[in-house]
Amino acid sequence: MLKKVPGFAVWLTGLPSSGKTTVANALSLLLSERGISVQILDSDDLRRRLTPHPTYSHEERDWFYDMVVFLAELLTENGVNVLISATAPRRAYRDEARTRIKRFAEVYVTCPEEVCRKRDSKGLWEQADRGEITALPGAGVPYEPPDAPEVKVDTAHLSIEDAVHQILNDLEKQGLFNISDLA
Repeated sequence: MLKKVPGFAVWLTGLPSSGKTTVANALSLLLSERGISVQILDSDDLRRRLTPHPTYSHEERDWFYDMVVFLAELLTENGVNVLISATAPRRAYRDEARTRIKRFAEVYVTCPEEVCRKRDSKGLWEQADRGEITALPGAGVPYEPPDAPEVKVDTAHLSIEDAVHQILNDLEKQGLFNISDLA
């Protein structure tokens, strides 16, 4: 019987509108160009399916991020590479993924709140300012940045292309994968 090589999971975390999904999509394209397929687990897409009428309660968030980790764990155990684009405001959510997924890396997509607010195409920050949203991470709910992410990219100062190349280079140096093998 052939032994499956587990896939890797890279969790991109950061404040809302920091660029997580944009970076994940660009990283997916670059990996695809190098012959590596990945499945993106984007929290906005997953939430529409798993919690179509979200309350963003503490209990719902705990359940939701447990499902995200479960899906990533299941996929990676079956050889699928995964990019997770999700704020996951509590460090505990991402730490749980780290304990359950063999080949795991956390990427902190850092960006100042004022830049996130300017980029916010969904209007979430404005809704939070008006009190219409009370559970937005960074405004109403604390966002706990990673203590020791494998990679930190500042999307306020790096182009998306530079951020993606930094992620690939840093993760290769740390042994998550070998870029020369991916080319």
